[in-house]
Amino acid sequence: MAGANSSLADAALGFLTVHALRAIRLFDVDTMSNMAGGLVRKVGPLLPEHKIGRDNLTAAFPEKSPQEIEKILASVWDNLGRVGAEFAHIDRLWDYEEKRGEGRIMPSPEAEQIALRLRESGKPVIVFAAHLANWELAAVAAAKYGLEATVLYRRPNLKAVSQAVIDLRAGCMGTLIPTTIEAPMRMLEVLQGGGRVAMLVDQWYGTGVPVTFFGRPTRANPLIAWLARKVDCPIHGIRIVRHPGNRFQVRVTEAIEVVRDAKGRVDLQGTMQAVTSVIESWVREHPEQWLWVHRRWRDM
Repeated sequence: MAGANSSLADAALGFLTVHALRAIRLFDVDTMSNMAGGLVRKVGPLLPEHKIGRDNLTAAFPEKSPQEIEKILASVWDNLGRVGAEFAHIDRLWDYEEKRGEGRIMPSPEAEQIALRLRESGKPVIVFAAHLANWELAAVAAAKYGLEATVLYRRPNLKAVSQAVIDLRAGCMGTLIPTTIEAPMRMLEVLQGGGRVAMLVDQWYGTGVPVTFFGRPTRANPLIAWLARKVDCPIHGIRIVRHPGNRFQVRVTEAIEVVRDAKGRVDLQGTMQAVTSVIESWVREHPEQWLWVHRRWRDM
């Protein structure tokens, strides 16, 4: 009976989520983003994750006052609410070409130059991103720049929700690979064929390599460093910066300098530390736009 009740609850939750996404798509994205941001800004502090965020921010920025920490956290919740509403419109957010940079997507000449150079090279590329601003938009931006990539993603637990998410992403993000045991080899095959792969790398990974983030030890998924060891290709970072007025800007880094061991191979731990340090610099620039409410630091 317990199993049946759980299945019914999952089905109901899946039904509600799918129809909520459809309903949000009926309204203007800016209106829904503003409403969701305001709502989650009020509800977020009531959740247990708020304490996680406060503890994380206090440890990362010991020089900031409690009032400053709470102000950042309020904006973190606001951003999360906006990401949720914007996701229902993810295939509609990019308006750069038709609005000529005067719309939702702001001009980013340096990012465009790097992206076009990578596209024209025709060589394999590894791209990393972080949970900053609307992180889903990073994969859309890469595809719009002609850098359509194979993107690693975490499949939602509920089947109905998973399919709805895939349907929204599929038309604007390139090829999607779920995080399964076969995923590393599939990504390796893409690179060996001259393609591009991308993944988020800023969350705790229990079996990962040790790195330091904001002066605290944590673990990072070494997959992109392992791929770079197998296929000699550059690693670039891509991020989205949120600006007032529901506008976004794309930023792309030059290739990071990978760390090599005594045999000249890509060093997994050293390279992931280099990647993690880049992400830390991004978060320091816009702490209010990062996902502080998850457990990035845990007992090693």
